[in-house]
Amino acid sequence: MLAVLLITALLEPFHREINSTTIAFAFLLIVLFSATFFGRNPALFASLMAMLCFNYFFLPPVRTWTISEPQNLVAWFTFTLTAIVAGELSTYARRRAEEAERRKLEIERLYQELQEAFEQASQAEAIKQSEKLKSSLLDAVTHDLRTPLTSIKASVTTLLEDKKENLLDEEGQLEFLEIINEETDRLNEFIEGMVGIAKIEANALHIRKTWNEIEEIINNSIQRAKNQLNSNHILITIERDLPNVLVDASSIAEVVYTLLDNAAKYSPAGSKIRISARRAENEMIEIAVEDEGRGIPEKMREKVFDKFFRTENEDIHTTASGLGLGLAIARGIVESQGGRIWIENGTDNFKTKFVFNIPIGDDER
Repeated sequence: MLAVLLITALLEPFHREINSTTIAFAFLLIVLFSATFFGRNPALFASLMAMLCFNYFFLPPVRTWTISEPQNLVAWFTFTLTAIVAGELSTYARRRAEEAERRKLEIERLYQELQEAFEQASQAEAIKQSEKLKSSLLDAVTHDLRTPLTSIKASVTTLLEDKKENLLDEEGQLEFLEIINEETDRLNEFIEGMVGIAKIEANALHIRKTWNEIEEIINNSIQRAKNQLNSNHILITIERDLPNVLVDASSIAEVVYTLLDNAAKYSPAGSKIRISARRAENEMIEIAVEDEGRGIPEKMREKVFDKFFRTENEDIHTTASGLGLGLAIARGIVESQGGRIWIENGTDNFKTKFVFNIPIGDDER
């Protein structure tokens, strides 16, 4: 109301010089501002005040409520209608903007809640996995560290007692020394496994790539695993004219050894173990180790690569012991050199087939 009265006071002395359309636009601006900042009802009130002032002070004959000329009547009616419609539209736009702002705030609130829920779920899952890992590690340490220590302690105690009483012959002493030697190797394997998985998780593997023959890598692995494989029949199938590969030969040989050792552990005595190598798609070399054990169910084929994984499934031969890090380390090694490792069904009466591939290299020769 004050704005309408102020505009009226300023423009009324000049109503003869100023076009009525200009005055109408001035009043219309007041209506629009009222609708924008104060809402619908103030805008309607402002339009009513502006209509009355426009009629009384600016449309001839001035200072009367009569409108003498039809064109001024049309102008007055048009102004009144425009003011009401503009006020309504401005109010509608303002209301929609407020609704949009409320929806925005609601979406932000829901997003924040969802983010917090995800964070809580992630933290809960992380805690769960951490507890599971601690439990697995504790079990592994308890079993794989205490067992060899117990054997070593018992053997050393027996040998020390024998020094006093001479109860053992040379063969008996040798047997206890062999136990100490074997259990020390188990402890060393335990420590190497823990160090190996720590290096993989810390991305601290020292890879030294050189050009190597696949056949040489496989033969070195078989030679290293000869004690584990002495009760199995080994079949070797290597595709002819395989190119050399640019890899860290010692670490790839470690992967092959792990797969051979694993096959020997989970296969019956006298069974066959086959190792093969061939050229695969996308400039890759594929190496596979197959055994005649009981196989691994599909639902567990990914889990066997987890740290400290030890299955209790009756469908899998479980007489072998181990820390449960070998396959996890093998996967880390293969992936660090651009390859992949997985499990398939065996062929030709073989039950389980461990497969991994490695790239040939950028400068094939």
